[in-house]
Amino acid sequence: MVIPPAQGAAIMLPVLCVMDIFGIRAYLWRWDRRLARIAVSAGLVGALAGALTFRHVDDDWIRILVGLTALGFLGYSLLPRKALPRPSDAQGWFWCALSGFTSFITHSGGPPLMVYLLPQRLDKAVFVATSLVFFAAMNYAKILPYLWLGLLDARNLATSLVLVPAGVAGIYLGLHLQQRISGRWFYRLIYALLFITGAKLLYDGVT
Repeated sequence: MVIPPAQGAAIMLPVLCVMDIFGIRAYLWRWDRRLARIAVSAGLVGALAGALTFRHVDDDWIRILVGLTALGFLGYSLLPRKALPRPSDAQGWFWCALSGFTSFITHSGGPPLMVYLLPQRLDKAVFVATSLVFFAAMNYAKILPYLWLGLLDARNLATSLVLVPAGVAGIYLGLHLQQRISGRWFYRLIYALLFITGAKLLYDGVT
C-alpha cells in the first residue's frame, strides 16, 4: 500500500517461501492430487508469461483484472441454483494460468485460483492444502526470474528477514482457527475475504 508494487512483490517473496515450508508441513499429503496437478502445471505457464512481460505490464490494470474476476465470480455464485457447477479441466487451466500470471506480477493470484477451487466443494483441509501446494510451487518458481529481474537486492531481503516471524506466526494461527471452525463458516469466511480482496484490488486499480 505504501511502496512500489514491484518492490512489495520482491519483499514478500522470501517471506512467502518460508511460510510455504511451514504450511506444506502442516498439511502434508492432504491436497487433491488431480486438482493440484492441473493448477500447478497451468500456474507455471502463467508465471512464465508473467516473467516475460513483467517490465511491460501496468500494475493497476492487473489489479482491475483480478478485482473484476473476484467480484464477477461472487456475483455469479449468488445466482439461484442448487450449486455452482464444477469447472472443467480446460477451465481449470485457464483460471490457474491467470492465477500464475497475476501471482508473478503482484502476488494477487488468489481470486483466479478461487474461481477454480471453490466450486469443487472440497473438505476445508483439502482446500487449504491444495491452495498451499499451488502457491508454494508458484513462489519457488519466481525466485530465479526475480533474481534475473534484479528485484531481490540486499535492502529488500533485509526487510523480508524482519517480516518472516510474523508470516510464520500467521501460518500457525490459521492452522489453529481452521481446526476449530465448521466447514460452512470456513467457506463463508473465504467468500467474505474474496469479496474484500476483490473490492480492494479494484479500488486500488481504478484510483
